[in-house]
Amino acid sequence: MIHFVGAGPGAPDLITLRGAELLKKADTVIYAGSLVNPELLQLCKAECAVYNSAEMTLEQVLSVMSDAERQGEITVRLHTGDPSVYGAIREQMDALEKMGISYDITPGVSGFCGAAAAASAEYTLPGVSQSVIITRMAGRTPVPERESIAALAAHGTSMTVFLSAGLLEGLQKELLKGAYHENTPAALVYKATWPEEQVLRCTVGTLAETGRNHQIRKTALVLVGDFLHSEYERSRLYAPDFTTEFRQGMEASE
Repeated sequence: MIHFVGAGPGAPDLITLRGAELLKKADTVIYAGSLVNPELLQLCKAECAVYNSAEMTLEQVLSVMSDAERQGEITVRLHTGDPSVYGAIREQMDALEKMGISYDITPGVSGFCGAAAAASAEYTLPGVSQSVIITRMAGRTPVPERESIAALAAHGTSMTVFLSAGLLEGLQKELLKGAYHENTPAALVYKATWPEEQVLRCTVGTLAETGRNHQIRKTALVLVGDFLHSEYERSRLYAPDFTTEFRQGMEASE
């Protein structure tokens, strides 16, 4: 069995209980060494074989999985954050199915959740935004034209931009083609939940400058939107006059 496990955003104690237990039992671990906190490998038993996928091709990863499976071993494929977000797991799962190898997935805390926690932010504020766009700038990996930053920025909603800290000049220009303006709140969150975490608050108009001044070029998420501002409406769910299945509103009871 191959277990795809989300390692969480960085802090070793933010892996799920299930994920930690699988690491403890694993005979083979293939981890995303460029992003996963290596402290998590301390959970592995001494005889566990550990491979860094940052130095491997897909074919090499699959070869290790196949060899471990033939020997009846437990294999953990450890991805950063949650495997479903920029984890490149579909191609691995498709290959495993062709080889007749079983797998399962243990979700993890995504980096966009870790970034919001670091910034003490809520993406879905009443009267501000009720949607979150998770996206990236086009780089060596292309992005469909309909999903360009400019096209998505037209919505003006809360946005988290992955894999784009080295492209801040272009990102800033594309954001300004949409509903955002120079003074729209933004933040660069570097290595959220790691000891070296930094939250650099700025605006869309000063995004690239902020990155340059603090030498942020990678391992950072970009948060954009008015949810980073202090003004919002109170939640109706907890309003005294709001009736729910569990509580009678004050006005309705009079």
